[in-house]
Amino acid sequence: MKTTLFHLLFAASLLGAASCSDFLELDESEYHTVKYQFSTFSRVKQSATNVYGYILDGLSDVEQTMLDAATDDAVYAWETGAIKRFYDGSWSPINLIDDRWDYLYEAIAAANYFLENCPEDFPEARYQDSYEEDLEQLHNYPYEIRALRAYFHFELLKRYRSIIIGNRSFTKEEVNDLEPIDYDRATEWIVSECDAVIPSLPTTYSGTYYGEVGRVTRGMAQALKARVLLYAASPLNNPRNDKSRYLKAAAAAKEIIDGGVYAIVNEQTTNNASAKGLIFGKLCPSSSSFEAANFPIGYEGGNSGVCPSQNLAEAFDMRNGEPFDRNNDGHWRNQLNASMRDPRFAKTLLYNGAMFKEQYIQSYTGGRNGLPLDGASPTSYYLYKHIQEETSFVAGSETYFQHVYPLFRYAEVLLNYAEALGAATGDARFTGRLTVDGRAVDFTLSPLEALNMVRTRYGMPALTSVVNYDSFETRLHNERRVELAFEGHRFWDLRRWMIGSQTARIYGLEITNTNGVVTCTRKLVQERIWQDKMYFYPISQTEQYNNRHLIQNTGWN
Repeated sequence: MKTTLFHLLFAASLLGAASCSDFLELDESEYHTVKYQFSTFSRVKQSATNVYGYILDGLSDVEQTMLDAATDDAVYAWETGAIKRFYDGSWSPINLIDDRWDYLYEAIAAANYFLENCPEDFPEARYQDSYEEDLEQLHNYPYEIRALRAYFHFELLKRYRSIIIGNRSFTKEEVNDLEPIDYDRATEWIVSECDAVIPSLPTTYSGTYYGEVGRVTRGMAQALKARVLLYAASPLNNPRNDKSRYLKAAAAAKEIIDGGVYAIVNEQTTNNASAKGLIFGKLCPSSSSFEAANFPIGYEGGNSGVCPSQNLAEAFDMRNGEPFDRNNDGHWRNQLNASMRDPRFAKTLLYNGAMFKEQYIQSYTGGRNGLPLDGASPTSYYLYKHIQEETSFVAGSETYFQHVYPLFRYAEVLLNYAEALGAATGDARFTGRLTVDGRAVDFTLSPLEALNMVRTRYGMPALTSVVNYDSFETRLHNERRVELAFEGHRFWDLRRWMIGSQTARIYGLEITNTNGVVTCTRKLVQERIWQDKMYFYPISQTEQYNNRHLIQNTGWN
């Protein structure tokens, strides 16, 4: 018993620096033994659920706020927020932020622990009424957990570039001599894991005996594979611009599209477990903490928080399909008129004059929700996406709700496909047969058509004026930005596209209201420090000390 948990502990950190003797001394009860933990269907399910528990949502996973506040899409309202370490020049191997090395290897260790101990059957339970259904679930768990293990590895890979593959539990003697592998080899391993489980995973759990949501499906593993391959094909990780990498990513996304399981419709895409476009998401416990952290100042219980930027606001097109042009007097006058903007504008952010909880937002200077109130939005915008507006902090009538945070959506798959096939062919309108990994693949959906599927479901006009691949790429990047805003993608997109230096100047609006006449002026809110070493995270000095084989990322030495 001690040996098993000893190995688990070391696999959890892959470092072996901490002593586990005290912990082991507490672990003598039969209720902690492997035999007990995997002795019934329900206990196996509990162990699988433990692995799922390592999945993080993006609502407050970095310094109690969203990662998006470290991009050009938003700022954090409070100057004391630790999220600023991403861009104030203090980030270093000894002053870390969002350091997931230990946590993700702990998650991987939990997955390995499950995979190495999960039984194939409980014959003694064959006379139970639910035996057949339980057995079906039991046989599916290893595929689910293996997909999650691949997901945890990708979460490491996109942060640290060179990682150790934790494909089994490790002993104390092994752990400090494990050697990392490079980005390409890690990508190959993650993709091979996805390929191994995809055929065996169900397309849905809807209509089954348990009918559970929030579990790994075939679509989740396929979407993970497509995302991993797109990241590997992107400029940051593909300096030679190998077009075959993009083709692999496009073919992977095409498999999901061809499956016909998901739909692209006008629907609420967050806090909606039954959304037709939701592939996999994190079902969070009922809570009002996200609302408390992000309701506008001036509302009961509001503490401000993540404040969308003018940079993001300008990314939303006008309702007629024209890109927002701040040199166009008509566009500028209508920038805060939601009826004149892409419908996603009003679904994503709260702006001066927007109706929220039966009151108009007053984010102008001197307004109920504006400066100079302490904590008021420095950009004039407040977050709306993910917010449960019905949440109440009024004493005696408090209400709170469950949040569903999307980790993989069909809209992303379509945009991944559009980006990959467009980059591979240099043609936004390409359709035809291409050879991918030695097999012929018919691409019947053009990159532009895939992009327009996402765009037009809200009633926005299709893009028709794309004249060359460069103009398509610009529009594609913008479409990703507005469609996937505050879903954790922008932080990684600006890295894999290597456009970090373009995102250092963050703008907002200074709004005045004089006798009902509203005037808006674009203003610089933050000028951030960007260095190209920030494309990857530093590996902590402690981790390097414990394992001499770890490779520090460029610029962090």
